[in-house]
Amino acid sequence: MKSNFMQLTTLSVLMMGGSQLVHAAETTRSTLPKFQAKDIPALCDANIKKIQNDLSAFEQKNIKKNAKAAPVLAEWDQVFSKFEDFYGPIGLYSNVDPDEALRKAAEDCEIKISEFQTSVFQNPKLYEQIKKLKTNDEIEKKYRQDILDSFENTGVQLTAEKRARLKAIFDELAKIEQEYARNVRDNAEKLEFTPAELKGLPDSYISGLKKNEKGNYLLGFEYPEYRPFMELAESDDARKRYQTAFTRRGTEKNLGLLKQAMDLRYEIAQLFGKKSYAEWVLQHRMAKDPATVNKFLSEVHATVAPLEKKEVQTLREFKAKTLKIPVEKAEINRWSEAYWSEKLRKEKYEVDQEKLRDYFPTQASQEWIFAISSDLYGIDFQPAKVDVWQDEVEYYDVKDKKTGEMLGGLYIDKYPRKGKYGHAAVWGVKGGSTLTNRKPISALVTNFNRKGLNSDELETFVHEFGHALHGILSNTRFASQSGTSVERDFVEAPSQMYEEWARRKETLSTLANYCKPACPRVDDALISKLNAVHSYGRGLHYARQTLYAQFDMALHSTDALKVQPLEVWKKMEGATALGYVPTTEFPGQFNHIMGGYQVGYYGYMWSEVMALDMLSAFGDNLNNPEVGQRYRKTILSQGGQYEAEKIVHDFLGRKPDNKAFFDEITGQRVK
Repeated sequence: MKSNFMQLTTLSVLMMGGSQLVHAAETTRSTLPKFQAKDIPALCDANIKKIQNDLSAFEQKNIKKNAKAAPVLAEWDQVFSKFEDFYGPIGLYSNVDPDEALRKAAEDCEIKISEFQTSVFQNPKLYEQIKKLKTNDEIEKKYRQDILDSFENTGVQLTAEKRARLKAIFDELAKIEQEYARNVRDNAEKLEFTPAELKGLPDSYISGLKKNEKGNYLLGFEYPEYRPFMELAESDDARKRYQTAFTRRGTEKNLGLLKQAMDLRYEIAQLFGKKSYAEWVLQHRMAKDPATVNKFLSEVHATVAPLEKKEVQTLREFKAKTLKIPVEKAEINRWSEAYWSEKLRKEKYEVDQEKLRDYFPTQASQEWIFAISSDLYGIDFQPAKVDVWQDEVEYYDVKDKKTGEMLGGLYIDKYPRKGKYGHAAVWGVKGGSTLTNRKPISALVTNFNRKGLNSDELETFVHEFGHALHGILSNTRFASQSGTSVERDFVEAPSQMYEEWARRKETLSTLANYCKPACPRVDDALISKLNAVHSYGRGLHYARQTLYAQFDMALHSTDALKVQPLEVWKKMEGATALGYVPTTEFPGQFNHIMGGYQVGYYGYMWSEVMALDMLSAFGDNLNNPEVGQRYRKTILSQGGQYEAEKIVHDFLGRKPDNKAFFDEITGQRVK
């Protein structure tokens, strides 16, 4: 999964990615504190009490109407940065710490923080203090407006009765969203498969599995176990059983939690006089309103639906030919698509995803990503020994090559383990500020195979690294606007653009330089095959992305109260080329719509429009450091201190357009 998923509560999302600041100027390394589970409750209460006192003092300040904004905004930012020093790590550890008790204590603290944040942004006296300010430039103007939006979206202008109800909803949503994520993340269920059911999987995969007393293999829901099985296991029944269980891993309870969240979100919209939750949320996104999003998704669907049908038919014909059966009997099901797609890739394009792990050893891939990022952006990654939450976690100082200036810190947590967040994501744990020389920190979390990556996983690694760099290379005045604190429908664009570096020969051919022991070098022939594979399946991929986005919008429409999520999913998935599989429960494990991306899944494709257009600036030389430095300065360093549309225009020298995106969908983009 390629996401910048940050386990944000509903309110945190409204706060443009969180608030951030420090006690004093920071000029050296800044790392994350370690906690003990038993200490977190008291620390949580103490940190909330401290910021309450700071805000009480801020509330009493004698700020005159039209007072200069700069010192007041700096103080506001500083208050929340001190708080972020605590809640940033808490949000990360609740998802990655090996200690279940600590994860639970961190989750409980997150609930308290969410409740506290709601009370802050419902405080009319604090709101009036910010309203009085007169800004001096565009950065101050946008930051002031971001803060006012946070107040207004939390109901500061509503009646006391409505404010109280809104706070109760926010508090309840925080608990529901957290429980939903925990049900997926902590599901320890293991499925039992016989040795015969593992036929087709390589010895390197089987050797890492656990057996029970009957000699059967036990598989859980971590991606390094699930994905190869779905692509390589020959047993159709086993794949169906595994996929069905995988879609149900959130348990049926999550369907109820999702419905509760939908109804509460609809009630939020009603409190603000909006027709739907989507209308309420989108007012602060690039897209602005549901009509624009639905039109975009409809255009994408019209393009990809015929391609999806064509690709499924291609798979049916390939299956018929392989098994020597009539095409009409060669059915392709949801659980067999990945298997037959992989077989087609191997035969038609001679690409074996498992063998690609020899080309992309995991550690060599990381060192390669460091190298291309270093050359492109003029930065260095220097390992350092610091306290970490688990022994295999790595830490790096990121410095500017020319000046030696410390830019920020990077934590990398690559391998799966029990209780850890199960996908790939980056936590922007700490935002930077030029006012205080505060340095940002990003934590990159994945669940990779220890030996090597396939081409999809390599793209995921580069994608997530793009998020990490967006945070670390941020150079904003205010910490609250640092890094990925941008419009949610732009946040994926820098990462999606960076994926291209995992596809081209000019960059991929250098990966072998970092292999110890030596590994095969990517050559023209393999690049040609990988490009063909990348173009193959575009219809299936984008049709699925469109389905997810349209489902998300349907759950948060004007009809939300009448909608039962599983029934809507059955209808919508049932209308696709592969149909709906009875007893599967995808909505019960769709983390995005319960973890900050609600009314936001369309943003993956919306961002890709920007990403592919920005990519055009690099032309046929991805390694051009001149363009890289300009991109670093114009896009990455700006964080959210300007509107996304403005910084993209500044980089491109024109308005963005969607031609490259639709060329990508249809396989016509020139590489």
